[in-house]
Amino acid sequence: MSLSIGKAPRPDTSHENLGDGRALLGDAAWAASQRGTVAPFIVMEVMRAANARAAAGGDVLHLEIGQPSSGAPAKVLAAARAALDGDRIGYTDAFGLPALREAIAQWYRDRHGVSVPPERIAVTTGSSAGFMLAFLAAFEPGDRVALAAPGYPAYRNILKALGLEPVEIPTGPETRFQPTPALLEALDRPVRGLIIASPSNPAGTMMTPAALADLAGWCERNNVRLVSDEIYHGIEFGTVPAQTAAAFSQRAIIINSFSKYFSMTGWRLGWMIVPPELVRASECLAQNLYISAPSLSQHAAIAAFDSVEEVDGHVARYRRSRELLLNELPKAGFTKLAPADGAFYLYADISDLTDDSEAFCRRILGETGVAVTPGLDFDTTRGQHFLRISFAASEAEIAEAARRLVAWRR
Repeated sequence: MSLSIGKAPRPDTSHENLGDGRALLGDAAWAASQRGTVAPFIVMEVMRAANARAAAGGDVLHLEIGQPSSGAPAKVLAAARAALDGDRIGYTDAFGLPALREAIAQWYRDRHGVSVPPERIAVTTGSSAGFMLAFLAAFEPGDRVALAAPGYPAYRNILKALGLEPVEIPTGPETRFQPTPALLEALDRPVRGLIIASPSNPAGTMMTPAALADLAGWCERNNVRLVSDEIYHGIEFGTVPAQTAAAFSQRAIIINSFSKYFSMTGWRLGWMIVPPELVRASECLAQNLYISAPSLSQHAAIAAFDSVEEVDGHVARYRRSRELLLNELPKAGFTKLAPADGAFYLYADISDLTDDSEAFCRRILGETGVAVTPGLDFDTTRGQHFLRISFAASEAEIAEAARRLVAWRR
C-alpha cells in the first residue's frame, strides 16, 4: 500500500493582505521554511528501502543502521517495571532526576577519574536533543562550526537548521579521519566551534589522550567551543580506553547517550556535561523545548551503570564480528578499510570498485539482501567513493552478510 501526500491548500487570496505579504504569494506562502530544507539522513532512507524489500517478501540483513541487536540490560528492564508499578511517571526537572545525574557523575569519577558536579549534568532526550541544546546555548546564528568529513550527518544538518554554518574539514587516513590543530589552522576563516567524535562515526577511529588534550588546548587558546561526541565510549577494541574531553577542558561540551554502549536506542535518553557558563542557558532552553527527558527511561537508566558486565559482553560480540569482517571483506574486494578502533562500523574506500556509492549500495541490497550505507551520508564531496558497514547486528547475521558479499563479488 502506498500513500500519496497532496499539496497544501492554497491561501484565500480574496481577502486583504494579512500584513506579511503571504496572502498574495499563493502556494509559496505554504512552502517549507529554509530551516526545514536540510538533506535527508541517508541511512534512514536505506533502512526504509530495506524494510520495503522485507515487506515484499525479500530477506534483509541490516548492516546499514547503528543500532545494537541486543536489547536493554536486564537490570534496566527490571527497574523500568518497578518504576511503572511505583512511580507516577510524570515530569522531572528539566535537567533530569537527581539520582540519575549523580549516577552519571559517579560514572565519570570511576571510569575516567574526572570530577563533574551533578549540577553540570543535563539528562536529554537522546544525544540528538543534547546537540540541539549545545548548539543553541553556545552559538549565535551565522557562527561557523567545524566538523570532520566524513562525520555524522546530523551534525551539519542540525547546524544548518539552526542557522549556523557547518565548516567541513576533509580528513583521511593520514590523520586517522580526525581533525587536528594543523587542519584548523589551515582554514581560510576562523570558526567559533568544533565538533569531534572519538570513537567516530563512520570511521570508528579514536584520538589518543595526548591528541585529544592537544586539540582541547588549541580550542581554549583560540576561543573555539569544543563539542565532544562521546556516545560510542565503552565500545573500544584496543588496549587504551577512550578518554573524555572533560578531562582536559571545562569549556568543552560533552555529549553522551545510553543508546550505543548500553543498548538503549529506543529509550531516547542521553546526557550532556555543560560548561559552568552555559548551565542556566541550557536549562532554560531544555525547559522550553523539551520540559524533560522521558521519566520512565530516566528511572530505568540508573540501573544501566550496574550492568557493565552484561554490556561488556555485547562489546565482546562486536569485537568478534569486527574480526570476522576484517578477515572476510578483503575477499569481496573491500581492501581499504579505516582502522576501527571503536564503535561498530567499518568505513570502506571503494574508489577502485565504483564512483557512485549510492548506486553500488542499491545493487548490494537488490542482489544480496545486505543493506549498507553509502558514504555520501557522511561526506558530501568524497562520499561517492566510500560505504559504511555496521557490525552491530548479531554474529550470525554478520557471518551470513560476509558470506553473501564474498559470493557476490566472485
